[in-house]
Amino acid sequence: MPKQGQPYRVIISGGGTGGHIYPAVAIANELRTVNPATEILFVGAQGRMEMTRVPEAGYKIVGLWISGLQRRLTLDNLSFPFKVISSVRASHKIIKEFKPDAVVGVGGYASGPLLYAATSKGIPALIQEQNSYAGITNKVLAKRVQKVCVAYPNMEAFFPADKLVLTGNPVRADIMNLAGKRQEALQHFGLSAEKKTILVIGGSLGARTINLSMAAGLESIAAAGYQLIWQTGKAFYPQAQELESKYKQQGIRAFDFIRQMDLAYAAADVVISRAGALSISELCLAGKPAVLVPSPNVAEDHQTKNAMALVQQQAAILVRDVEANEKLVPTALQLAKDEQEQQRLQQNIRKMARPNAASDIVTELLKLIK
Repeated sequence: MPKQGQPYRVIISGGGTGGHIYPAVAIANELRTVNPATEILFVGAQGRMEMTRVPEAGYKIVGLWISGLQRRLTLDNLSFPFKVISSVRASHKIIKEFKPDAVVGVGGYASGPLLYAATSKGIPALIQEQNSYAGITNKVLAKRVQKVCVAYPNMEAFFPADKLVLTGNPVRADIMNLAGKRQEALQHFGLSAEKKTILVIGGSLGARTINLSMAAGLESIAAAGYQLIWQTGKAFYPQAQELESKYKQQGIRAFDFIRQMDLAYAAADVVISRAGALSISELCLAGKPAVLVPSPNVAEDHQTKNAMALVQQQAAILVRDVEANEKLVPTALQLAKDEQEQQRLQQNIRKMARPNAASDIVTELLKLIK
């Protein structure tokens, strides 16, 4: 524990996708808001997205040699035990040198070895679970940490009830403050103020089904007089660029990755999105009418569970992945036309927002240190 007046030292570990990284950065930013002198070190997995995204957010990161277990027999699986041993050793070294007052795990490969090493040394630890279905790393770590901050109620099936705190998911602060940004947003994307805009986000790595559905429906979107901001992910981007050049005049804009998501939300009248936990938390705070297409390629179909939490409150529309090709674009166009339905969805989704998530998590963390 720091001496009186000394800044706290905190390690935040995890990553793999934007769904883990952005909450981690939001927690770090909140720690700095509480005390600008707080020293923060991130620990991620070598070669994963966090190794570039975290430095872009202004924080130092160290990478561990770690990856997940594949479901089929691969060379990676054979090296997995060696990676775990190597990463736990490296984590002990990082902890010895950095001397953290507390550690935070946000899920993803790297948080396992780091939090294992920290808790074996008696360092206070907290994990944050973004989804309505807990990830394997967090389920294993829950026995070792003092607090588990969750985004959904009824998580006792995965975690000890006495450790649970319902905080919601922390999101980037700029998304909470979209008022007055619409004009700037339309200019940023080179779009017209006369037309309605549909925003498509398939998650930080893109979503193949959504991309193929959008590609097939571009003509009907342009013909109906709507504009499009389309985040495709890296793999589909070359294809989307070709399509964009055909429809540039009609306001179709494709991006492999959108950094200024606040402007993307500010420009959007309707959003098409995967149902990852972070995307849903952002949609609630942005208060946008949404068509959700849950990814079927996730553990225990947790994105469908995330989406249903909104659909049951009449706060979003669901299109299943298998039906997307046929139904996604017509459903989005129908919603873009129906202003009454947009307002209803907006009112209901805003009720589900948890704007103080980062602050509530940091409060729990500081209690552990004190």
